[in-house]
Amino acid sequence: MIFLVALFYFFYFALIGVHVIFVPKILSMSGMSAMEIGIIFASAPLVRFAVPFLFLRGFKLDQRTFYVSLAFMSVGAAGFYPSLEHFWALLGVNVLFGIGIALVLPYVEVIALEKIGREQYGKIRLFGSIGFIAVALVLVKWLTSAQVGIGFLIAMAVGTLIFGAIIGSVHQKNSSECEHEVCSFNPLAHLSLWIGFFLMQVSFGPFYNFFTIYATDHGVSLESTVWLWGFGVIAEIAMFYFQGGLLRRNLYTILWITAFITAVRWLLVDLFPTSLPLLFVSQSLHAFSFALFHTAAISVLFSLYSARRLSQQFFFGISYGLGGFVGALGAGVLYQYTPEYLFAGGAIAALGASMAFYVHTYHAK
Repeated sequence: MIFLVALFYFFYFALIGVHVIFVPKILSMSGMSAMEIGIIFASAPLVRFAVPFLFLRGFKLDQRTFYVSLAFMSVGAAGFYPSLEHFWALLGVNVLFGIGIALVLPYVEVIALEKIGREQYGKIRLFGSIGFIAVALVLVKWLTSAQVGIGFLIAMAVGTLIFGAIIGSVHQKNSSECEHEVCSFNPLAHLSLWIGFFLMQVSFGPFYNFFTIYATDHGVSLESTVWLWGFGVIAEIAMFYFQGGLLRRNLYTILWITAFITAVRWLLVDLFPTSLPLLFVSQSLHAFSFALFHTAAISVLFSLYSARRLSQQFFFGISYGLGGFVGALGAGVLYQYTPEYLFAGGAIAALGASMAFYVHTYHAK
């Protein structure tokens, strides 16, 4: 099972890498305007936010739903090929793709934590980071046409489908999941925790959407900027491998400390945008602001709620869905009107997340 989950992570995050890094460029090559591309890509995080609420109305993320979500993801990926020159068709297949990826990962994350445990989780999850950076390094050399890029997208979706389906068939029933998933899931009972998750991802809006533009606008070469991105992923992989000992400590404390480190990270980028050494220092903190934070967050939810799959769905929906959407929108506004405060805004959001987690830690004692 561990080997299967590792391969699933590799292909899933390679798929995400193609979608996030290259599909916008592919759509541009196909004649889509910047506004059309923006609308298409805004649909995915909104879908990721909306989908979990369906499961409060009686839906269950069981084996059957998992298989359906794998099918949605695969059909959505394949649908990009015939839809390349048609805006509404692209919007439709991207929504279908978004529904699929919103459901597939939470299901496997719960299995991973059950079978592997939080202390060993990172050593398996790092294969996702390897897949993400590997496909980026390969496709950047091979992206000669839109069709080639979509071919990579479909290939990674097929790999995800195969290993996801095998995992689903091997792990037919999650015995630790409560019979009725809503039985002990009430986000309002831990509101400060969920506010922290939301604000943490909002803080990443400037980084995920504008870091390359921001760095090159301040005189950092494009080649150096690419190395900065790669260095952040390397730091992430290292933390995933060695984080086991840290996760024996209080997970709530890890949440507010990693959020505070993230605020320091964005402040470094804001104050020293022309200093390549300090930008590398800021990227090294990705080990804390993403890798350690992510594992601590999903581990907290795994132990806090018996409706484990549903809690993971809401984590991805509230943080990467709603938080990602608001973060991207807010970063766009800041960069349009006050570009000098772009990463200061990210630092403020991360500091707010740290305060929210600290409040939750205090009340959890």
